[in-house]
Amino acid sequence: MGKKAKAEIWDKLAAHQKTLKNVHMRDMFADDPVRFRKFSIDTDALLLDYSKNIITEKTRDLLLDLLAASDFDAMRAAMFSGARINVTENRAVLHTALRNVAETPVMLDGKDVMDDVKAVWEKMQNFSEAVESGAWAGFSGEKITDIVHIGIGGSALGADMAIDALKNFHVAKLSCHFVTNVDAIEICDVMRRLNPETTLFLIASKSFTTQETMANAQAARDWIVKHYEGDMAAVTRHFVALSTNKKAVTAFGIDAENMFPFRDWVGGRFSMWSAIGLSVCLMIGFKNFKLLLEGAYDADRHFEKAPPEENIPVMLALVGLWYRNFWDAPCYSVAPYASRLKKFPLWLQQVDMESNGKYVDIHGKTCKNATGPIVFGYPGTDAQHSYFQLMHQGTDMIPADFIGAVKSDHTVDSQHRMLLANMLAQAEALMTGQDSPDEPARFFPGNRPTNTLLVDALTPYTLGWLMAVYEHKIFVQGMIWEINSFDQFGVELGKVLADKILAEAEKGKAGKHDNSTTELFARCFKTS
Repeated sequence: MGKKAKAEIWDKLAAHQKTLKNVHMRDMFADDPVRFRKFSIDTDALLLDYSKNIITEKTRDLLLDLLAASDFDAMRAAMFSGARINVTENRAVLHTALRNVAETPVMLDGKDVMDDVKAVWEKMQNFSEAVESGAWAGFSGEKITDIVHIGIGGSALGADMAIDALKNFHVAKLSCHFVTNVDAIEICDVMRRLNPETTLFLIASKSFTTQETMANAQAARDWIVKHYEGDMAAVTRHFVALSTNKKAVTAFGIDAENMFPFRDWVGGRFSMWSAIGLSVCLMIGFKNFKLLLEGAYDADRHFEKAPPEENIPVMLALVGLWYRNFWDAPCYSVAPYASRLKKFPLWLQQVDMESNGKYVDIHGKTCKNATGPIVFGYPGTDAQHSYFQLMHQGTDMIPADFIGAVKSDHTVDSQHRMLLANMLAQAEALMTGQDSPDEPARFFPGNRPTNTLLVDALTPYTLGWLMAVYEHKIFVQGMIWEINSFDQFGVELGKVLADKILAEAEKGKAGKHDNSTTELFARCFKTS
C-alpha cells in the first residue's frame, strides 16, 4: 500500500475514535461475556490481556490495516535479515543475532555474524567461570568478591535491571555495584566500602571515550594503582573492557585479551544481550545467561512468525499508538507487580524514549503526528500510594501496563496473593470507576485503559521474553511513525556543549552564551 492508503486508514481511525468517545468499557464488558478471549493472547511464556482498553473488533481491524499499510512484513524481515534499517547511520540492527541461540547463520556484508557472537559467548563463559572458581584472581592473588560495572545509559541500565530482577538466580558469591553518574560521590561511595584487592571493574563503553564512564574509570584506576604503590601492572588483573576500541583500551592499561568486543550493529540500549551483559553473566552464571538469551530468542520467533492479531509486541504497539495518536495521551505508565522488577520502568524509559523520541522522519521531514510517549513507572503496590491517584481521578488519560508473575520467588504465599489481588483490583477499578452522587470527591470516572502481562514466574527465560517483547513493540511503533528508532542524535548536542563549558570552566572564563547560562556559569564556577 502507498502513502495515500495509509493516510485514508489514519483518517478512518480518527473518525472511529469519535464514535467511542462516549462509550464506557463497563458496557463493553457487560455486552460481551467473552471479551477477554477476544482481546488476549496467550503463549507458553507470556499472557497479554488487552481487553481493558477502549477498543472494539473494528478498532483492531483498522489498526491492523494501518500496520499492513506501513509495510510491516517487509520492515520486520529487513531487520532480521541484516538490512541497514538504521538509515541515518547506515547500519544494520542486529541485536536479535546476539540471542540467536539456534546459531542459524545471520549474514551481513557476506559474513556470518554468528561467528563473532559465538566467540564472545565462549569468552564470557570462560571468564565468568574463572572468576567464580577463583582461577581469575586479583593482583595480590585474592579471590574476587565484588564486581563494579562502570557505564551509563544502555551500557548499564539493562544489566542493572536484569541483575536486580534475577537475584534468586545469582550463583556466584559476588556482589555487583553499578557506577553510572559523573557525580564522583557514586564512585567514591562504592570504593569506600570495597577492598581493592578483591574488586574487579568492568568498563562498559563501546567507544571507550564516553565522558562520564571514562572519568569514573580513571578514578577507579587511580584507586587500584595507589593501593599497589604505583604498580600499573595491577590494572590487568582488576579491569576488563566491554568495548570495540582496542587502541584506547590498551592505552588505559587493560590487556587486549581482557577486552570483550561487540559490533556497531548493536545499539547501546539493546546491548545487554552482548558483552555489555558480562556483569549479568558473572552474577547469574553462563547457563542462566543463556536462558535469558533463549527467552528473548523465542520472543523474536514469536514476533517474526505469529500473525499480527496473535502477536504480543504488535498488539501492544498498536494499542499504544491508538492512545498516543487518537486519544492525545502523551504518557503511559508501567507498573510491575513484582519488586524484583523495580528497575524495569527505568530500563524501558530509555529503550522507548531514546528510540522513538524523534520529530524528524526517515525522509528528513517534520513528523505530522505525535511520536514517542513519555514513559514512567514504579512497582505496585508502591505506585498505588504515589501517582495512581492521578491515574484514577486526574484530568488526563494515562494508559498503563501491569506486569505480574503468577508464582512468587519467595515462600510467603499470603503476601503474594495480596500483591496479585492488588494488581487485579487496580486494573478493574481503573476500568469500572465508581459512581458517588452524594460525594463528588469520591467519584471515579473509570474508562482508564490498562494492559496486563502475566508470566508464570520471573526467571531468566521469562525476563528475556518480556524484554524482547517491549523492544519489538517500540520497533513497530517507530515503523508506523516512519521514524528511525535506532539513532539517538538528541543525546549528542548536550555532550558537545558540556565539553565546551567544561573547557571554559577550567580556564575560569565563560565563552559566548545566553545571559542565563552566563550568570549560572559565574555562580557555579565562582568567576565573578
